[in-house]
Amino acid sequence: MPPTQLNDPAEYQKIFHWAETQKNGTIPSFATRKNDPYQYQPGFNNFFESEAVPGTIPRGQNSPRCVRFGLYAEQLTASAFVAPRHLNKKAWLYRARPAVAHQGFTDLPDNKDTESNFLSINPRVHVSPTQLAWTPLDIPPESEEVDFISGLKTIAGSGDPTLREGLATHVYVANKSMTKKAFVNSDGDFLIVPQQGALDIQTEFGPLYVQPGEICVIQRGQRFRVAIDGPTRGYILEVWGANWELPELGPLGANGLANARDFLHPTAAYDVTRDDPWSIVYKLGGKFFESRQQHSPFDVVAWHGNYVPFKYDLTKFVNVGSISVDHMDPSIFCVLTARSRDPAAPLADFLIFSPRWDVASHTYRPPYYHRNAASELMGLVYGDYGGRSDAFRPGSISFECGMVPHGVAYEEFKAATAADVPESRISEQSVAFMFESSRPFTVTEFAWRSDKRHEHEPSMWDSLVDNFSKHTDEVEAILRDGIKGLSVGNGPAR
Repeated sequence: MPPTQLNDPAEYQKIFHWAETQKNGTIPSFATRKNDPYQYQPGFNNFFESEAVPGTIPRGQNSPRCVRFGLYAEQLTASAFVAPRHLNKKAWLYRARPAVAHQGFTDLPDNKDTESNFLSINPRVHVSPTQLAWTPLDIPPESEEVDFISGLKTIAGSGDPTLREGLATHVYVANKSMTKKAFVNSDGDFLIVPQQGALDIQTEFGPLYVQPGEICVIQRGQRFRVAIDGPTRGYILEVWGANWELPELGPLGANGLANARDFLHPTAAYDVTRDDPWSIVYKLGGKFFESRQQHSPFDVVAWHGNYVPFKYDLTKFVNVGSISVDHMDPSIFCVLTARSRDPAAPLADFLIFSPRWDVASHTYRPPYYHRNAASELMGLVYGDYGGRSDAFRPGSISFECGMVPHGVAYEEFKAATAADVPESRISEQSVAFMFESSRPFTVTEFAWRSDKRHEHEPSMWDSLVDNFSKHTDEVEAILRDGIKGLSVGNGPAR
């Protein structure tokens, strides 16, 4: 289906689920939004192949003596050579020039707004149990040209990329496309969540068009360029030492949450412009380096493998939940997960809170008051999200470190306990998300000193009244008379 302009820019924000676009089977089904200009391959963790020129990929071998059209074979290997087959990540690229054809590396000035070392010995990071929040970061004015790379701002994280386990959370703001510039993150995988403005991403494997309400993953070592159209802002979760996977479904069975076939991978599209200077920016150990070359880094005519960037439309997420009583744990909202060395605790989870039904009865419906081991950083793509102590707007950030108590204000608690409300649709026209980790986060100097930072207002819980004390006489009578009438078969009451 050729791309078309949307009559309503918020068209896909207003639907309850992607299923609505199929019009009850009265029209041919389609996999992408109407304004997406590209073709994709569906699936997750599959082995894919794509040829911009048919007949390019060699069969029965990967690196023949001569590749068709005089192309070079180049392997991109992302795991140990001896990694188990189900964890082995690689791709073969057939290109006009191999990536080694460059003019060396030079240091670039440090981006003072970014950070990679989150160890407590680093004086540029801060530890706090306070529930923190940030209003949306400003998009630079037109007089200040900022692209996707120069607009990176780090908020919080854990570990260090040289340790090969950890993560960083970023925000990006941009008003300019990357021109004759590509980026390579040698530290880890980027999970990108656009909030304002679509990203037209050129990768070595082909293009991805990613809009608010969609996400994409660009893995470690893959070159990409981001073009934009107008003011642009979004969030990034970067993981080190792990790749993103689908969470296990357990008793859910074979289907549910994010289904594998809804993830879309690019198709080959090459640029072989010659005598054209390009700048390739590398991020390694949190530092930035530049390599120059006289040809396009996107000259891949064909490729095959399972280490391929991808995107996913969040409106396709299949929500599950309680249909009897009690609020379920947030793991039911997990779209993607990244493993850690602890088999019982992932390094990171990406969760979303999107439109769904709430039907449980005779139960307390809001999230119960809780303390948990996870660090939680939340953002809002569009719409509204309740339960925050401030005006949580699209582009905002909310952060709570592990074991810090949180829950709704008394007014919401009282309303939820006063009446058993009928079934309802919640989070309509809204997508919020959470970057969650078993690791403690430290907060960057940039985020700590930002004039956008504020603290959640603790007074929102001041009205949590002591209802127990109203029953003093009843309780004292029970304690005075004993509890023999309450025995449940575990021996005589004492």
